[in-house]
Amino acid sequence: MIRDFNLLATSETLTQSAASSELWMLLRAAGDEAPAVDRSPARGLVTARTSFDPVQAVAKLRERLRENPDHFKSLLRVIPVQRRVATEVGEIAGTAAAMATEIGDDESFRVTLEKRRTHLRSRTIIDAVAEGIDRKVDLESPDWVVLVEIVGRVTGLSLIKPDGILNVQKERYRLLAERQ
Repeated sequence: MIRDFNLLATSETLTQSAASSELWMLLRAAGDEAPAVDRSPARGLVTARTSFDPVQAVAKLRERLRENPDHFKSLLRVIPVQRRVATEVGEIAGTAAAMATEIGDDESFRVTLEKRRTHLRSRTIIDAVAEGIDRKVDLESPDWVVLVEIVGRVTGLSLIKPDGILNVQKERYRLLAERQ
């Protein structure tokens, strides 16, 4: 597993190795000279380090998907990670609060959490993160998403727009709808 990852990708458990290769090739095709990609101990999870800003990397991969959807065979989702911290509630909440200063006074947010290989309770983490952000919560259509991705002892955090994760299946459906 790559410890200083700035991208996470999901796949089916049986296609984790193929997804790793696929992500590496797609990042190279997008212009990253030397991406690092590896399977993680969590089933169906791939870690990656790209030279691109992680949000830009997702945008570049979305563009490649629009151009060549057949190049995406094993990847299910690609998730940007802007910061990494130890998996401790206080550290997660403090980092999220610092990142959330980008949220405008009149904007809303939602906390989205995915846990892998941890016994921390979801509610504990979500409550701690939300308490530290003095903005309106909107679970249905927020302006921003505070993304918390726990992978064992390391937690990745991002402050993204609601469409900031590349969901390959949803994008394919969107492409089909646009073409019809």
